[in-house]
Amino acid sequence: SADDRFGGSMETNVVLRSDGYIMWDSPAITKSSCKVDVSYFPFDGQQCRLTFGSWTYNGNQIDLRNRLDTGDLTDFVENVEWEVLGMPATRNVITYGCCSEPYPDVTYTLLLRRRASFYIFNLLLPCIMFSFLAPLGFYLPADSGEKVSLGVTVLLALTVFQLLVGMGVFHSAVVSPPITHAGKYYIATMTMITASTALTIFIMNVHHCGPGARPVPPWARRLILHHMARLCCVYEVGESCKSPRRVPGRRAGREDTGGPGESPTEGKVSAEAGGCPRNRCLCHHDGLLSNVGYIAGCFRRHRAFQRRTSEWKKVAKVMDRFFMWVFFLMVFLMSVLVLGNAA
Repeated sequence: SADDRFGGSMETNVVLRSDGYIMWDSPAITKSSCKVDVSYFPFDGQQCRLTFGSWTYNGNQIDLRNRLDTGDLTDFVENVEWEVLGMPATRNVITYGCCSEPYPDVTYTLLLRRRASFYIFNLLLPCIMFSFLAPLGFYLPADSGEKVSLGVTVLLALTVFQLLVGMGVFHSAVVSPPITHAGKYYIATMTMITASTALTIFIMNVHHCGPGARPVPPWARRLILHHMARLCCVYEVGESCKSPRRVPGRRAGREDTGGPGESPTEGKVSAEAGGCPRNRCLCHHDGLLSNVGYIAGCFRRHRAFQRRTSEWKKVAKVMDRFFMWVFFLMVFLMSVLVLGNAA
């Protein structure tokens, strides 16, 4: 008994028959403790053993026997959290080393199973939905400004649910509760969302590379803009996943450096200069030619900066789409492995 009150028994009548059979119904409420294993919370089942025997009388003085193989559960009141699967009874006879007399006892094993529907709909399903919502942060446009906010919001929501799961396990366990499978799932999900938020910050830094950034390296141009873009179906307007992709090559690199080369305006001016008289055409004035060359150079540099910036944005978009599918696969596998093992 785990009750802190040791009061006397109630005064009840004793039925005495002529054949010596005596029946005494003494009502009592017995409180007992049970070691609870919450490793599979909320899909856990418990086995609580209740042993009834005498500490002072041996088996030669009091012989305890169970009349039925199972406990009588006809008057059992349904519990909102636990479901009783059965209550088998066994009779044990123990002989201690100090004494030769036997000491019988009757042990009832109470088989319990937690009703998991409440925890599934209130704790696990929100976590699963948040887990599948987190990879969608990679799908958000980088210019929206909500990519990092989505990851932080989901992380805070999972922290609240993790506290609720911890409180439920703490009240159910008798000893220090271990890490449950649901807790492992929450910790793994929070770790994944933290990693996705960190990757989002890195990708946004790549997306917002200014005109002064370095050109895209050749290996990144070949791996990300060609192979990974086709794998993740990232294409520009007018392209498709099945159409061959043309990766900017040496021509773009020559324009990035701002090297010598004639623009269409300069070619037209040169052509006109070759076919018009020197004294009647304004093209032969040195000041006008230098101004036109300066404007053409600025235009070429501006186009090179725009092309360089658009390439880095495309790199960030491909990485976003790639990590989105990777994290979707990780969430699916983690949900199947952890929750399936617990269930």
